[in-house]
Amino acid sequence: MVSVVNITMLKKFVQLLVLNLTLTEVVLSGNVLIWPSDGSHWLNIKIIVEELIQRNHSVTVLVSPKSLFINSSSDFSVKFEEIPVSYKKSNIDSIIEHIIRLWKNHRPTPFTIWTFYKELGKLLDSIFQVNTQICDGVFNNPSLMARLQKGGFDVLVADPVLVCGELVALKLGIPFIYTLRFSPAWTVERNCGKIPAPMSYVPAALSELTDQMTFGERVKNAISYSLQDYIFQSYWKEWNSYHSEVLGRPTTLCETMGKAEIWLIRTYWDFEFPRPYLPNFEFVGGLHCKPAKPLPKEMEDFVQSSGEDGIVVFSLGSMVKNLTEEKANFIASALAQLPQKVVWRYKGKKPATLGANTRIFDWLPQNDLLGHPKTKAFVTHGGTNGIYEAIYHGIPMVGIPIFGDQPDNIVHMKAKGAAVEVKFNTMTSADLLSALRTVIYQPSYKENAMRLSRIHHDQPVKPLDRAVFWIEFVMRHKGAKHLRPASHDLTWFQYHSLDVIGFLLACVATVIFMVTKCCLFSCQKIGKTGKKKKRE
Repeated sequence: MVSVVNITMLKKFVQLLVLNLTLTEVVLSGNVLIWPSDGSHWLNIKIIVEELIQRNHSVTVLVSPKSLFINSSSDFSVKFEEIPVSYKKSNIDSIIEHIIRLWKNHRPTPFTIWTFYKELGKLLDSIFQVNTQICDGVFNNPSLMARLQKGGFDVLVADPVLVCGELVALKLGIPFIYTLRFSPAWTVERNCGKIPAPMSYVPAALSELTDQMTFGERVKNAISYSLQDYIFQSYWKEWNSYHSEVLGRPTTLCETMGKAEIWLIRTYWDFEFPRPYLPNFEFVGGLHCKPAKPLPKEMEDFVQSSGEDGIVVFSLGSMVKNLTEEKANFIASALAQLPQKVVWRYKGKKPATLGANTRIFDWLPQNDLLGHPKTKAFVTHGGTNGIYEAIYHGIPMVGIPIFGDQPDNIVHMKAKGAAVEVKFNTMTSADLLSALRTVIYQPSYKENAMRLSRIHHDQPVKPLDRAVFWIEFVMRHKGAKHLRPASHDLTWFQYHSLDVIGFLLACVATVIFMVTKCCLFSCQKIGKTGKKKKRE
């Protein structure tokens, strides 16, 4: 009888324990919806997704089947919801070609800046056409919206480069978080996130300026800000209409984006110039960086064969799939003159001038190569991901920026003494060879790269942990309204205190008017008194 009672009590104890564990899991686990952008942007969000899954959160990614990088058949434990769209992958390829062509032909200089921004406006129109198809694929799809409504999501994480994540969050009634390097021309953070941006020392995006500007550069900076806001007005008007239609009330893109609880900025002070930020902006630059793993045997053998000279890692990223035969040949010619061995990511025709010291690969384990003790320099197009891997491992860079934020990124590294820039359109073999010899043999570049690496590693919380913490924070507290500045509730003239300035000017003008009137009246009285005395 006793044994039966004990068994019954044991069963109840086990059931209670299982129930408690289940409840604990429910409390600790969240349901996250992801609205990603394609390309290298996805690589950063993917790292966050993997970490969220490791922490027992459920993750669903909204993805277009025409995506270039986001593979809905990937094997990690995430649910993909496909968004039906009518555009083709060739549309995306043409936009990428348009971007590269824009920077190649109209890279912003004092003489081409207006042409550059006009062409940027045309590019934005093409992006709008594709972006709205993705949005329509969600909002005009009742079955998909019904599944999302039933999903019980706690938070949405979006990349604002692809608009509409904020609309999905509002339609589902959940808080949302942005993750980004910067938005196109940095207009979203300034105008919608309300970040202060003093033009005297905060360089405009795409301006290729630093925080140490001459008078002429400050003039260029002011013009850049003005042109960016002007060009983006028409783009924003289209989105204002779209957001108003979806939400069923008059609104604007900025008003909707300004509701973001947290902005996860994919840089840090090892990269950024010091400038004002707000409490709901968090820096998570380098969240994808990891210690180096062993290289594949064939590659390791090649690297070890370099001896004391070491190796150079060369990659222009995934977007530049090919080079002209002429450019590939003079790059290969420059690399052939180095005593170092070179590991080059390149998918084009084998250059005739390729040296015995250079090995070509379709793909590189870039992080592992940069973390190898024999790596002396990194030739990069200036993508944020690659730059952060170089910072993480303390490797000096030769930057060959091509488009987008890449020129700005390389300017940051040059200003910090960790890189030399070579212009993609005009570089020669001699230019590339000279730049490589500079960063390899002048100790200051390695020293500065190591200094940035020490700054990056000397953080109380790792960037990835910080990113996931804030996502979980928003889930726990249903938002982060206590970090939201009051500037979001002000009109533009209230934000700039134009009403106060106008009132004070009116007061001053009134006082001056009254004093002037009193003086004139007094003068007239004195004049009349004087004339009267003379007559007497």
